[in-house]
Amino acid sequence: MAGYQASERERWASIGGVALVHAVLAAVLLSGLVPRFTTARDRVLTTFAVLPPAPPPRVVEPDPEPAKVAEPEGEAAPPALRAVPKPVAAPKPVIPPPRPVPAPPKAADGVAISAGAAPTPGPGTGAGGVGNGLGSGADGAGTGGGGSAEAKLIRGAIVNRDYPGDARRAKRGGSVTVHFTVQPDGRVRNCRVTRTSGVASLDATTCRLVEKRFRYTPARDAAGTAIAEERGWRQTWWLEGEMAPPPAPPIAPPLPLPSARAPAVVTPAATVR
Repeated sequence: MAGYQASERERWASIGGVALVHAVLAAVLLSGLVPRFTTARDRVLTTFAVLPPAPPPRVVEPDPEPAKVAEPEGEAAPPALRAVPKPVAAPKPVIPPPRPVPAPPKAADGVAISAGAAPTPGPGTGAGGVGNGLGSGADGAGTGGGGSAEAKLIRGAIVNRDYPGDARRAKRGGSVTVHFTVQPDGRVRNCRVTRTSGVASLDATTCRLVEKRFRYTPARDAAGTAIAEERGWRQTWWLEGEMAPPPAPPIAPPLPLPSARAPAVVTPAATVR
């Protein structure tokens, strides 16, 4: 069996390594056994003064209130005087004797002892006028209508430019009479021709413009209430300078008919185009 034999160099290297290990261990052991000495430092002692605590604030007590002395009570006042009224006797009422009932100056069917429509009794039966009749304030001895009134035209007219074109070109004219109803509001309704002019356009234009333009103060009855009333209107159409005015109807209508001639006059300058 063959064995390994180290060379001399290897042996010396091993010896050196073991020696180095022992040297390090010895140095560590020696360093732990060496005593260490520290240098003491001087310390400065600081002193300070301790102040005593501040005294508590002084409490000022108020002065005691003086004791109230009870005042003596006053005496009661004397009783008030009492007045006892004396009895009063009411005077006896004086009853005047009955006055005689006067007779009205005019006899009628009423029950009043006076007559008239004035604010104070009077000898008449009117509305404050002169006389002793039964009228509405004017003279006379008849039985008037009291406060009644007829309808009156306040505005509305038929003027030159209203002349119908066909009648103007044909130079035709005439007088037309219409009747209509004035309503309680003053407007015109129910216009109808009662006397023709002979030209249909003149008749139709007259009724149309009367209903459209005419306004009345309404008629009133004896009590002053607005009522409807029948009125009439006569319109004459002619071309001034080109034709003679037509003659007026020989028989007057039964109703009041205001006549209008001038408003319907049309001059040649206004009609010829």
